[in-house]
Amino acid sequence: SSAMKTSQLPSTPSPSSEPPATNPDYMAKEEDFSKLPSELAHVDWTKPISWGKHHPYPPSEDPTSNNHGDTTTDSGDTPTTTAPPLPLIPENTPPTFKPPHQALTFHVHATSGRARYTTLHLPHGPISTPVFMPVGTKGTLKGLTPMDVTESEALNHQIILANTYHLALQPGTELIRDAGETGGLHEFMGWD
Repeated sequence: SSAMKTSQLPSTPSPSSEPPATNPDYMAKEEDFSKLPSELAHVDWTKPISWGKHHPYPPSEDPTSNNHGDTTTDSGDTPTTTAPPLPLIPENTPPTFKPPHQALTFHVHATSGRARYTTLHLPHGPISTPVFMPVGTKGTLKGLTPMDVTESEALNHQIILANTYHLALQPGTELIRDAGETGGLHEFMGWD
C-alpha cells in the first residue's frame, strides 16, 4: 500500500463576528461637527452670501449701460468691480490662431445672464457651445456606442473629451503617439 503525502495548510483563525476596535486617535470628536472650518469662520450666515466667483456678464451691446468696469458697492458693504462687457463676434467669423493660443480661439456670439452662445475653434474644427460633450475615459466611450455619438442629431457629435492624465496612466502616451498611420488620440480612438 502506498501512502500519499498531503501538505497541511496552517489553520487560519475563524473570522470574528465583531468589527475590530477603532483607534481612538482617529475618532472625530462631537465638537468637531459643531464648529465651522477656519476659512468659513468670518462668514455672516444671516446675510445673503456672495462668494465673488461669478459676476453676471454685463450687457454686451447696450450703449446706455453703465457696466464698463465701474466700481460700485454691494448692499453698502464692500466695493465690487463690474466686468467690462464681453466683446461679441459675429457667427462664422474665421478664427485667428496666434501666440500664445495657437490651437484655440473662443468667439462669444451672445449672452443671457451667465449663459453664453459661443464657438470654440480648435485645429480639428469649430465646436458650437453649449454642447453635449461625452467623456472618452482612457480613449474610449462608456455607455454610448460610436454610432450613438456620430449618428444622433440630439447628441450633435462635435467633440469628445479625454483626460490626458488618465490617458498617460493607461494606455500610455507612447501607445497613443504611435497609433495608426499618423498617431495621436484621434487615430487611437478611430475618431474622424
